[in-house]
Amino acid sequence: MRIAVDVMGGDHGCRVVVAGARKALRADPGITELHLVGDESQILPALGGAARDPRVIVHHASQVLGMEENPLNALRRKKDCSILRAVALVKEGRAEALVSPGNTGGVVTAATIRLRPLPGVERPAIATVIPAPDSEFLLVDAGANIECRPLHLLQFAVMGSLYAREMMGLRRPRVGLLSVGTEDVKGNDLTKETFKLCRQVNLHFIGNVEGHDLFLNRVDVVVCDGFTGNIVLKTCEGLAAGMFRWLRRELTKSPKRAMGAMLAKGAFQAIKRHIDPETRGGAPLLGLNGHVVIAHGSSGEHAIKNAIHQAVQAIQSGFTRTLARKITAATEQLHAARKTGVLVAS
Repeated sequence: MRIAVDVMGGDHGCRVVVAGARKALRADPGITELHLVGDESQILPALGGAARDPRVIVHHASQVLGMEENPLNALRRKKDCSILRAVALVKEGRAEALVSPGNTGGVVTAATIRLRPLPGVERPAIATVIPAPDSEFLLVDAGANIECRPLHLLQFAVMGSLYAREMMGLRRPRVGLLSVGTEDVKGNDLTKETFKLCRQVNLHFIGNVEGHDLFLNRVDVVVCDGFTGNIVLKTCEGLAAGMFRWLRRELTKSPKRAMGAMLAKGAFQAIKRHIDPETRGGAPLLGLNGHVVIAHGSSGEHAIKNAIHQAVQAIQSGFTRTLARKITAATEQLHAARKTGVLVAS
């Protein structure tokens, strides 16, 4: 397996990303080539010279796409940035997957333009696994597409359902459409029309779900536009961090509380491990001719290692080929529904 890693985009610098890549190499002998893309003058010292793994191939990129930059404008100006160079390796067939902790918009834009969507896929989507008390759910789209049409959301549902089955091990994923009420008449024009479409294809579609359903093990795949999805994701992250800060403050206000906190330390640590985003490492960008995993900008070594492992799993599963067949089948079902006059939405 051949994987390209953009080492320049993370918040903690090249050294942390390279360290995570080295951990991935030690953990997975199935990786035959690991292409590290970025500033060679930073990558080589981080590799440790004589201890360099022969599977590592360094590709110099003289530019970096910053987190604060407008993706499309910056990609036009920075033709030698690490994200574009890494995507090019996948396009040329020199790598089978890309991992990047860089500018999310830049990764989505570069990968979409260079790799192109699979036949029939109109928009790629970010799929993010969010932990819940008794389970976890997949959020699609988590930020790639701010504005969407009903067909886009239907395809997100198909892609998310397949990912939940093939990569998360769920036999029959429950797919729900995020809205403001469970009734099919609730929501805006986008959700109402998407609801109709989802009933026309081979999905375990359970209808609309509301925000309070997400953490009650009522749905496995939550479908929404990227604007809504990114707000949900950031709210969940902020709430988790805020709750731990709140608990820490309240539990240290008195000796008695501090003693109780010590007794419950194991429970707190278990919850922290369960919600730790570094466990997954990143979120796949579904629907492209190539595997792309977007890691969080603040990723540490452990997260980078796990993001690379996620890319390895996607390659091994043949997920992209299976997804292409599923999208084709869903399109055919929609066409058949139109011919019979059953389909209302367009």
